[in-house]
Amino acid sequence: MGFPSLKYRRPEYVDKEQFRCDSSSTPEDEKPDGSVKSGRSETPYGIPDALTFDRIMSGGTCPPCTIRDFMNYLIYIEHAAENLQFFLWYCDYVKRFNEANTSDTQLSPEWTQAMEDEATAKIQKDAAEKTKRLPRAAAIFQGTDFEKGPLDVAVMNNDPFSTPPGTPRDKEASSFLSGSRITSYGAQAHDAFSAAGATQPFTIQPFRAEINRVISTYIIDGSPRQLNLSDREQRGVIQALAYTTHPSALRSVVRSVKNMLRRQAHPNFIRWSICNGNPARASFAKALGIGLIVCATIGAFLLTLSSAARGWRALFAIGWVVGISTLIAAYKGMCVVLHGLHHRHVRPWELFDSPSSSSSPVAEPGLEEQEKGVKGDSFDSFGSSNSYEDEPWVVRYKRRGIVRKIFDREVWIQEPALRQIQDVIFVQSMLAALLGAGVLTAVFVAVPAGNFF
Repeated sequence: MGFPSLKYRRPEYVDKEQFRCDSSSTPEDEKPDGSVKSGRSETPYGIPDALTFDRIMSGGTCPPCTIRDFMNYLIYIEHAAENLQFFLWYCDYVKRFNEANTSDTQLSPEWTQAMEDEATAKIQKDAAEKTKRLPRAAAIFQGTDFEKGPLDVAVMNNDPFSTPPGTPRDKEASSFLSGSRITSYGAQAHDAFSAAGATQPFTIQPFRAEINRVISTYIIDGSPRQLNLSDREQRGVIQALAYTTHPSALRSVVRSVKNMLRRQAHPNFIRWSICNGNPARASFAKALGIGLIVCATIGAFLLTLSSAARGWRALFAIGWVVGISTLIAAYKGMCVVLHGLHHRHVRPWELFDSPSSSSSPVAEPGLEEQEKGVKGDSFDSFGSSNSYEDEPWVVRYKRRGIVRKIFDREVWIQEPALRQIQDVIFVQSMLAALLGAGVLTAVFVAVPAGNFF
């Protein structure tokens, strides 16, 4: 593992919405899906080989860069853990499907690329025809009582127990599936197949019950862990799953999810992991750096106005070096004091032993019994939604004083590659501070004494 260069830069922050827009406008043969077609490097800039996406997925990293840390980041920071949860389930599903030696696997043929292209073309054609029919139907009913206005006026009803009228929807195509309240996964999948215009599948296909559960957990609208799929992608994958339970039926969804994890979530996770202090500590370090710079500048200015020898002004270079280096490191999310010990602050969900972070290094006692049952393990492929607002640690951390947050608990950073990155950032901060302090010192020393006092 090579040491990062002094020219090292952190991975750029990748905005989630902007990434989706860019991905949707990129042709399929140019998307960086890990193939040679992309013509681009597999690992984004600023991520060493020891912290690549594949290395994390294979369990070859140490805290705070493990797959569990990645999952916690997606739950509590990125709010998109369903992508990783679906991807982990899919990898396990492919392995189990290929290892199945039963004869019924022949009932689930492969969903080829030609079938996928044909289904996509049919979906786009149906959408285009429906768009053409809407203005024609509106023209027929124009001027009649059946004309659909912008808003339907609700009839006043003084009965408090009556059911309120539903909100009219002009764009039914954008939400052709609704999150069914039926408890049966099979019934929800049946409704999804019907809404997508697909033929009901054979129930004797292998893993059919599990696929139905995947549809009701990740695919349909209103599902607990709904993936961010377009209307076309949603219809396409449901039609594919109606035909077969072969892993190839999920090819398009996996391609999109993996691209999001590899190109957007993973760089942001590494960038976030480089920060060794919580937001309160980072703000405190910035304020401390600015304060040191201001105090050193005021001191040098007063000595310049006095009759003291010029050499005394050079002493304030110490304050400039410390202040500038602290400010630059804090701007990159690092506290130089924590870095000197190779420590980091314990995450809020680790402080209170959240169930989704059972490997937390430090935990406060007294909450384990309260949090049992609040939220299942985040690695459960078919668990509940990833909402964490009801977890007890959220309220307790909000009540935590600002001083206590600044000097919160610390743990040692075990990942060597992450420590090396932080070492390089610290050296960069010191070099920039020496350069800035040298310029300021030269300016103040060169100015003649004011002799005002």
